[in-house]
Amino acid sequence: MSAPNEPLDDAITDFSRRLVDVDGVVKTVHAAGSGPAVVLMPEMPGISPDVLRLARWVRDAGFTVYVPSLFGVDGAYPTVEGAEEVVRRACVSAEFRAFAGGGTSPVTAWLRGLARQAHAECGGPGVGAIGLCFTGNFALTMALEPAVIAPVVNHPSLPLDDPAGLELSEEDAHAVRDRVARDGLKILAYRFDNDRWCTGQRFAAYRALLGDAFDGRVLPGGSANTNPPPFFRNVVGSPHSVVTAHLVDEDGHPTLKARDEILAFLTERLSRAGHPEGHGHDL
Repeated sequence: MSAPNEPLDDAITDFSRRLVDVDGVVKTVHAAGSGPAVVLMPEMPGISPDVLRLARWVRDAGFTVYVPSLFGVDGAYPTVEGAEEVVRRACVSAEFRAFAGGGTSPVTAWLRGLARQAHAECGGPGVGAIGLCFTGNFALTMALEPAVIAPVVNHPSLPLDDPAGLELSEEDAHAVRDRVARDGLKILAYRFDNDRWCTGQRFAAYRALLGDAFDGRVLPGGSANTNPPPFFRNVVGSPHSVVTAHLVDEDGHPTLKARDEILAFLTERLSRAGHPEGHGHDL
């Protein structure tokens, strides 16, 4: 049971819940809003209340937000015990490549399919993709899908054992680089300067691959929320989640400014050419 003053799980009652089939693989997706589509992937240990807060900000900025369930318990507050088990399972799952040498995580193929379906449903010039932590780099890999035109890479933590790694096969790295150059994509990215899971080495590797298309922004770790949920405080152990668990919801705060920059990036990339009316919210 929760302690009297412990934050509660999020019941996710203001999103529609549906099962989405991509090439015979079915996953739960929570969706809300209207306008161009944005796929917001969860961070470890799952679709937490802080991830849902970000999803609502995206929705309220004029987008249809899709939050796929990839691991963990949807809506659960991140405790230490439950989250550690989620991390262990994800690290050995065939869907993810948590360690160096594993190449591109297979789940990204399903996520590209979700982006295709979301674009067909919502219209507009394309789809935004926001990755967080374990899924941070997935937003870049999703750019292999032509519909994805606004990737946001937040504190990417994979591969866990190589601070300069990018969780991409060599073939996919070249394909992403070529697609970014061909279509003039920009990649917006964030991390804290003292994040032990996403270091300057990783951002340097992105820059080496993508050049000026990679806009990596670094916030001072001293600006991070000092009282995040227990998993982030006791397991993650450093400033990490810029716009979720370590965000400080105060006017003028650097993390809130980062949130606003992300929303402005999505608006500029997804609304600049105008978009036709959406077609409802049923996939």
